[in-house]
Amino acid sequence: MKVLLASTILTAGAMLAGGSAFAADCGNITIASMNWQSAEVAASLDKLILEEGYGCTAEIVSGDTVPTLTSMAEKGEPDVAPEAWVSLQPELVKRGLEGGKVVEGAKILSDGAIQGWWIPKYIADAHPDIKTIPDLLKHPELFPAPEDKSKGAVFNGPQGWGGTVVTSQLFKAYGAEKAGFTLVDTGSAAGLDGSIAKAYEGKQAWVGYYWAPTSLLGKYEMVKLGYGTEYDAAEWKRCTSVADCADPKPNAWPADDVQTLISKTFADRGGPAIDYLKKRAWTNDTVNKLIAWMTDNQATGEDGAKYFLKNNEPLWKDWVSPEAAEKIKASL
Repeated sequence: MKVLLASTILTAGAMLAGGSAFAADCGNITIASMNWQSAEVAASLDKLILEEGYGCTAEIVSGDTVPTLTSMAEKGEPDVAPEAWVSLQPELVKRGLEGGKVVEGAKILSDGAIQGWWIPKYIADAHPDIKTIPDLLKHPELFPAPEDKSKGAVFNGPQGWGGTVVTSQLFKAYGAEKAGFTLVDTGSAAGLDGSIAKAYEGKQAWVGYYWAPTSLLGKYEMVKLGYGTEYDAAEWKRCTSVADCADPKPNAWPADDVQTLISKTFADRGGPAIDYLKKRAWTNDTVNKLIAWMTDNQATGEDGAKYFLKNNEPLWKDWVSPEAAEKIKASL
């Protein structure tokens, strides 16, 4: 049965691309597009490159972290999850890898997804002594709170976010209240974004929780603070990430592992297309700028993918074969 199915797929792939070897290898595939900008543009980019460069017939399907990774681990579907936040569901991914349903592709975010406390670059430039959270806490006067100028303010995300919990715990762990700071609840993602935009447009001081890749960090240049300590995984699990833990210790925020996952069935038949999926990677800075352009231009993932391909050939041509590169260039 498996032989017949593989044969059918190969034959269909060859017919769809006029019998090309690439298409015979690749065939029909599904690509998960998660419901955030960086994942949306990554899915569209993979679709364009795999179709134009490798003769695949690709369909984008809606996805999200837990349902997509669960489906891949249990059923080997969809064929590709370009931006899987492995650190959020490590057991699911481990089950898929060990169960033979999933194989690893590239770490699509080569420097990992980044969360932490940030300050505007103009503040970092003006105060080069502020490099870590302990450095920052020596200067509440530089970051006046909206409601009480005698205190410094650390802006937090909305309730319900994991990053909000960690920021609250680090605020306690570093003794920020004793240092003269207050923790500001921004109430929503829009409230958090708005606080940064207001500060940046007025060249005012700001410090608080944020993450990358995001379009906002593509628009406003921010600097992430260090922690003055190393990451302690046991402490992170015990208390840093636990809302009701009463005695958090200073800790570093680890980068999240974000990589491409490929179904084993596609990996076995994908040929040169799999080489691409194991090479394709970009940095947070690249993605931040791309999705900032998408936001400013109300662009779709497909628009963003085409914009990226037209403007970043030196980067993406190293991901693909010379033959594929020529086909992709011709399609733009």
